Amino acid sequence: MDTNTTIDLIRHGQPVGGRRYRGQIDDPLSDLGWQQMRAAVGDHCPWNRIISSPLSRCRAFAGELAERHSLPLQLEDRIKEVGFGGWEGQTGAQLESADPGVLTRFYHDPIGHRPEGAEPLEDFFGRVNQALDEVLEAHRGEHVLLVTHAGVIRAVLTRVMQAPLSAMYRLHVETASITRIRMDGKRPLTLLFHGGSLT
Repeated sequence: MDTNTTIDLIRHGQPVGGRRYRGQIDDPLSDLGWQQMRAAVGDHCPWNRIISSPLSRCRAFAGELAERHSLPLQLEDRIKEVGFGGWEGQTGAQLESADPGVLTRFYHDPIGHRPEGAEPLEDFFGRVNQALDEVLEAHRGEHVLLVTHAGVIRAVLTRVMQAPLSAMYRLHVETASITRIRMDGKRPLTLLFHGGSLT
């Protein structure tokens, strides 16, 4: 039996309403978002199963892909995007207009300068990595696709690289891009590539 466990993480495509601090608002994919996700995957299907955030911008594409390739699909609440509290639904320009410099403060210190009402970054990191641990244990030797969000991918990569949590937002995650990590039984979780596609 293959002892390699490979996890691909794909960020959703552009939702209706364009770029904004969406968090857990359940906006669907735009037509462009569907195009982006389909283009990233093409006809490739190396996976044994798909696990998706329950938010529709992830779930809808995951469902289409699972049906097309007859793969089991599981929804996992713990890989939803981080809750942005009072920022949810707002653009960066709107936030800066209301409070100049707010984004600079946030990106330099995302723990100390959380949006009002936002999910604590430590709690978010904990839930994402608890879900990842369960996937690695339950699906050992498989190749699994997680359809998820930029924040979740940042949290996973922060763990893989053993970076401080305060550095999480130094990782850029492109829309509809794929990140691949692997555990082979000898090494710790290893990053194979980030920001790519299968086509």
